[in-house]
Amino acid sequence: MLILSKYLKSRQKLVDAELRRRLPGAKTRPATIHEAMRYSVFAGGKRLRPVLGLAAAEACGAEEKKDDIGFTNALALGAAVEILHTYTLIHDDLPCMDDDDFRRGNPTCHKVYGEGIAVLAGDALLTLAFEIVADIKAPKRYPLADFVRELSDTGGSRKLIGGQVMDLEGEGQGAEITPAQLRYIHESKTAALLTTAIRFGGMAANATPKQLEALTVFGHSLGLAFQVIDDILDVTQTSEKLGKSAGKDQAAGKATYPAQFGLEKSRAEAAMLTARAREALQVFGARGERLREIADYLLDRDY
Repeated sequence: MLILSKYLKSRQKLVDAELRRRLPGAKTRPATIHEAMRYSVFAGGKRLRPVLGLAAAEACGAEEKKDDIGFTNALALGAAVEILHTYTLIHDDLPCMDDDDFRRGNPTCHKVYGEGIAVLAGDALLTLAFEIVADIKAPKRYPLADFVRELSDTGGSRKLIGGQVMDLEGEGQGAEITPAQLRYIHESKTAALLTTAIRFGGMAANATPKQLEALTVFGHSLGLAFQVIDDILDVTQTSEKLGKSAGKDQAAGKATYPAQFGLEKSRAEAAMLTARAREALQVFGARGERLREIADYLLDRDY
């Protein structure tokens, strides 16, 4: 676990440096919007999605070298995914959505800059994500259009936005939501972007079709497990521990795994999904070990 901890910290530093390089400076005119963008991006977070993307690239043969285009692409794509993810968090926290005052232990963007600037900061981050994707040097097997199309599909009305719509419409229904509806929400809101982050890492390193399929199964299973565990933590942990308001899902009657199945079955589901994710990595042999370790680390979060 100590080796994994060092790996995660080293990759987080690389991602943060890439994010600082890619985001406009805080004093760039108009300063307010760029301050708000940087505030939200650097408000904390473990950079899970870009780190998983880098680990996926390494599983496909990329190495941390300046002249390794696969690793360089994976780092840029990871920054794009993290920036798009931050946009979703800003908008999710708005009063018209989840109405949260804290995110990662800090006041949310709209509490610091106002709702109007928060909306625009999210919009600007979403746009910047595509700008970054457009800058990469496409590998032989995957043209640039594949990356743009993938991020568009993930961030659009059939996945991220669609999941948020279903989440909003499901408020107050709780256990009345069907298991299929609950799975759709979690697949769309959480698993989709996490899967894209991992696929991007593989594609950046010119993954074979077999490798990319394995990474897709891994990402989808891990993404669902991650959300199940988040649902559990919302019930079992304090706001201080979570860095955001605890118990809000339950209070709003939202569709969650604990509300649907109870804590014991939810924990069993998370373990089953993690096992499925690990199994998908067999094609990588020893090169997939880092991804396996991250999957176990996420399952073992304090819940």
